[in-house]
Amino acid sequence: MRFPLSRLAIACLAGFALSGCVGEDSALISPASFKIGLEKDPKLLVATTRLPVGDPPKKPWFSSERSADMIFAEARLTPPSGSLLSSGSWNIAKVENVDHSNAAQAFAQAAFGRDLLLYIHGYKESFETAATSTVDLSEGIKFAGVTGLFTWPSAASTFSYVADRESAMWSRDSLEDLLAAIAKTPSGGRIHIVAHSMGTLLTLETLRMLRASGGESAMERIGAVVMAAPDIDIDLFARGLEKLGSDAKKITVISSTNDRALAVSSRLAGGIVRAGAADRERLEALGVRVADASEFGGGIINHDLFLSNKEVQQVVKRAIERS
Repeated sequence: MRFPLSRLAIACLAGFALSGCVGEDSALISPASFKIGLEKDPKLLVATTRLPVGDPPKKPWFSSERSADMIFAEARLTPPSGSLLSSGSWNIAKVENVDHSNAAQAFAQAAFGRDLLLYIHGYKESFETAATSTVDLSEGIKFAGVTGLFTWPSAASTFSYVADRESAMWSRDSLEDLLAAIAKTPSGGRIHIVAHSMGTLLTLETLRMLRASGGESAMERIGAVVMAAPDIDIDLFARGLEKLGSDAKKITVISSTNDRALAVSSRLAGGIVRAGAADRERLEALGVRVADASEFGGGIINHDLFLSNKEVQQVVKRAIERS
């Protein structure tokens, strides 16, 4: 007995849907399977040079004190409940799997086989504010891989600028160890770095060190490097890019000539313009991609537009997609 082709196709589709033969990941079976990134696995990988608060860590989880060794941990997250009574934001439920002795390798193993979005925060950040920014960024661009945070011991104080700069630079060796460990992990994904403000100085100096110690092969797994509002002396920035050679092309700078925070930083530095406030033409002449966010700065400070403005967030997303 013959069935018309259309009836046969309908019968087959119905049979697959009812029997589950299309597999567990089918939208017909499990709409939740379309969740990606933090929605699918609400976990933040943490590498830090901060001292933990308690053993196991308890809120606020990590302090502004320096740890002698880098520490790895996993921050379990609670997504927004959707209730009108809730804050509508992600929260840290607990910090677990703390590793004091083998942090870089533990982080690399936790990220094994997946692309990584690694956020490196700037000045005046606590662990919790840095973690919140990391989650906001990952969710804002709907990153499909694993999300990580490298957090250094900022004092989280308005008057701690100089102390923060010292703590950031003190953390260079640990960040280099982390990137080297991830890059050496077989079958790993790409490492995409987003650094903000003073964290861009830490990032640039670390990438210089990584390339000097490991050559071009050490940089192969580095994908996009986005420097948002880089608080770096423009001359130091140019010198750092020279040392990176062809790898400088991985860098995208999100700049804003009306960034008030960088204007203050420039005055503290004797009037030398910061890379994040330099003219687009000057930055592009150094061989990096530039996204001028000046037109999106409608606020007073305009220093974190990559977190607060959806269009600027798309700059990050496109940089990752290009890489």
